[in-house]
Amino acid sequence: MRGRKIFSKKLAGSVAEFVASSLAGKRIVVTREVSQSTKLVEELGRRGAIPILFPLIAFEKPDDCVPMNVAMAEMEKFDWIIFTSENAVRAVAEWPGRTESFSGGESRDSVRVAAVGAATRDEAEKAGFRVDYLATEKSGAGLAQEIGRVLKGRRVFLPRSNRANPDLPAALREHGALLTEVTVYKTVRPANASREGLEGIFLSVVDAVLFFSPSAVHNFAEIGGRERIAGLQKDIAVAAIGSTTADAVRELGIETILQPEEPTIEAMMRTLEMYFADLAEVNVQVQPR
Repeated sequence: MRGRKIFSKKLAGSVAEFVASSLAGKRIVVTREVSQSTKLVEELGRRGAIPILFPLIAFEKPDDCVPMNVAMAEMEKFDWIIFTSENAVRAVAEWPGRTESFSGGESRDSVRVAAVGAATRDEAEKAGFRVDYLATEKSGAGLAQEIGRVLKGRRVFLPRSNRANPDLPAALREHGALLTEVTVYKTVRPANASREGLEGIFLSVVDAVLFFSPSAVHNFAEIGGRERIAGLQKDIAVAAIGSTTADAVRELGIETILQPEEPTIEAMMRTLEMYFADLAEVNVQVQPR
């Protein structure tokens, strides 16, 4: 895929070969929502990096809670629930009125659960759901292709954000699923995410900016301006957690995107370390002797 730069152990070697992390001293902008950034910040700090928190998304209850309340009251009618994000899992798990039949318990009469991505599966299991299917392709559209025939004629519940990609529900309906799509949380731009704050960050020396959702990318463009953002790639590494987020970054005119092989924090750390180690080696080679 054009503009996609993926680092693997086979291509770049093991991180363990480095005496010190190549992230030491690097200033990394984290655009993820604050409560979800704890582990990421810890991992960056452990490697000597300097995390700079600039959250570009926040989560709120949907404007209309009635559809979700109705779905909760009639949860026994569903055959499947599909989780496409950790946020959707948390929103459902914390919603008043969740029933035991909605947890994918031991009874095979309970709703079955499918998840996109290992992190979403782990969050679902932590919330008490038993995950019956984990998508091989780490996207909603990929999941629809994999189990679409199983869902034909089945009643499927799809909890999502107000800004979720429309490809998945369209694909599920094409496969004959009887779909109930409900907005369970709203993705918004934090009130304190201002142009002045963004400019202040980039006036200092910044080495990389990390994106974990298309919504964060869109808000970044709205605040900073598309032309300003596209110009950053000459001096700053831009990383995206997955293909959907990478596509959103690419739409801003950024051609080189760091994307880990797996959409996990651990894989993101490996990708960043390998990139900066490779960059350091190139810089050494071009220095005059």
